[in-house]
Amino acid sequence: MENTTYDSPTRFGHEILRDHVLPSILGAHQGEILYWAGKEVARKFPVFNIEEIPVFFQEASWGTLSLEKEIKDEAFYTMNNVDEIIIQNRSFQLEAGFLAEQYQKLNGLLTECYGEVNSQKGQVLFHVKWDLKTKIDV
Repeated sequence: MENTTYDSPTRFGHEILRDHVLPSILGAHQGEILYWAGKEVARKFPVFNIEEIPVFFQEASWGTLSLEKEIKDEAFYTMNNVDEIIIQNRSFQLEAGFLAEQYQKLNGLLTECYGEVNSQKGQVLFHVKWDLKTKIDV
């Protein structure tokens, strides 16, 4: 077993499913499927404003999310304090899909999100971008 300390039995169960079961089931398509699953989670657990997104991340035990910057058609988030073992072995496409769908619902514009791991800093950087010309019915 990896040398990781879990702060609760629930988190331990979450980590088993997320880091061991899902990758073996989803295989090479893990990233794409998790992205769409994140969009589905966002539909089932909608937020009513941007400020609620970091709260959801914390409550879902996904991590500590901070909005770094938001400009005309994009937003930049940082998820900090990600365990070294997790950051090296996990796809963060679930979180990216969740962010994309929440922004798409709130803005009514076609939105995508990309995640990038910075393992040296223990961070995941999310870039949310929406198309000002492509409206979506919400």
